[in-house]
Amino acid sequence: MCFISVIIPTYNAGKTICKCLSTLLQQSFDDFEILIQDGGSTDNTLELVSHFKDKRIKVLSADDKGVYDAMNKAVSRSKGKWLYFLGSDDSLFSNKIFDIISASLRDSLSEVLYGDVKLLGNDGVIVGDSNGIYRGFTPAWELIFDNICHQAIFYKSNIFKEDRFRYELKYNVQADHVLNIKLASLYSFQYVPVVIANFQHGGMSTQLMDSYFSQDIGKILLEYYGFKLSNKRFYKSKNYIKNEARKLLKTGRLSSGIKGYLIYLLLKTNYNLKVK
Repeated sequence: MCFISVIIPTYNAGKTICKCLSTLLQQSFDDFEILIQDGGSTDNTLELVSHFKDKRIKVLSADDKGVYDAMNKAVSRSKGKWLYFLGSDDSLFSNKIFDIISASLRDSLSEVLYGDVKLLGNDGVIVGDSNGIYRGFTPAWELIFDNICHQAIFYKSNIFKEDRFRYELKYNVQADHVLNIKLASLYSFQYVPVVIANFQHGGMSTQLMDSYFSQDIGKILLEYYGFKLSNKRFYKSKNYIKNEARKLLKTGRLSSGIKGYLIYLLLKTNYNLKVK
């Protein structure tokens, strides 16, 4: 058992994996393991990793169905109280980050704790506020539209014991977004204003669309949030709710469809009445 399991999915990551691992091994806090889940790299990724003589690094290379499948497999072999997912081309913000964040994790009563990231391009910070910070505090009603970078999030490992809280492979781009939306309906999220990592902008999630996410978001919201959606703060989600209610009614699922449409009407009414 260790305090943090750092999970790094890799595939032909030879150009970036050394920097990623170095920022981890330079941490002043050392109660963590590094689980590298490799998808059968054909470059020098595994050779480079083997040069790091640290017993905390545990490598498993096998065919997988993509990054989310690799992350699920690594979760199954993790031993940490908290799980942290880091891209092979990302890096921790400083060598004190785990020391800083571990204090918050020990004191936290929440199941999910998250901070900030800096988004980096080839020439430095390219997205964020004036300080290069991406997102910051993200309540559930905003999370539906703007995900929290997984490089900023720490999850209690017991969350992943339930099969429904694994990364769903049908969402080839936004499985982490779907997971966070589901978790936010059931668990407490705690924000700490600390920059956790440097996130390399321009990866898979910024280049591809996830059609299944667009199709399913209304269903996910109604299933996990139910009448919580009638709070005026979810007003931006009204079309997702209405469209899903219509789909349910058209396919003969009258009870669920009527419930969905009622939630939609309540949301509109509460918004117009300025209900808190």
